Amino acid sequence: MYDALIIGGGAAGMSCALVLGSAQPKAYAADKRIGIIMHQKTSHLQSALFNNVLGLGPGTLGADILSQGKAQLHELYPHVDQIEKEKVKSVEAYDSGYVVTTNKNVYNSKLVVIAVGYTNLLTITGLEDYVEAHPRAVIEKDRIWLKNEDHLVAEGLYVAGTMAGWRSQFAIASGSGAQVATDILTVWNDGKHTKVHDKI
Repeated sequence: MYDALIIGGGAAGMSCALVLGSAQPKAYAADKRIGIIMHQKTSHLQSALFNNVLGLGPGTLGADILSQGKAQLHELYPHVDQIEKEKVKSVEAYDSGYVVTTNKNVYNSKLVVIAVGYTNLLTITGLEDYVEAHPRAVIEKDRIWLKNEDHLVAEGLYVAGTMAGWRSQFAIASGSGAQVATDILTVWNDGKHTKVHDKI
């Protein structure tokens, strides 16, 4: 049983995982089991080039961010399970959380974060009731979002990044993932607003 399971290893998903992982020293997060299904094959980062993102050197490649992000997560927060080479087939609610079925395994989690791209080729069953036309994308691209309020789709079900209705900018997607993580940390902290900072 996971306490939080993130679906998607792009900007939003990895940002969410990094913030959740960094909270382990806090009492409210010390015993939480966190996982991320690291599906990156269709991430828009695969073909991205960054010149306009604060903190990234000009010419940074999205593909490098994907591989470096995985390494960063593994090195700093190895307690976060990185689930590789699996594709999510369904997300179904049940009494105490969600059942996430992939092409290889079945996982149970109290909370689930959907952090995949906003393409209309979404094939995860169980999410159909929340799918609508994307509010911030040109209609010709036929993009979608999961209808939500402040990233919350349904009880225990979050969405982050472009699928949350945000525009396709790296900084926006990353920030969305971090926001979802702090919302989850707040839930774990008995509703007391929280965040995690490292300091010199």
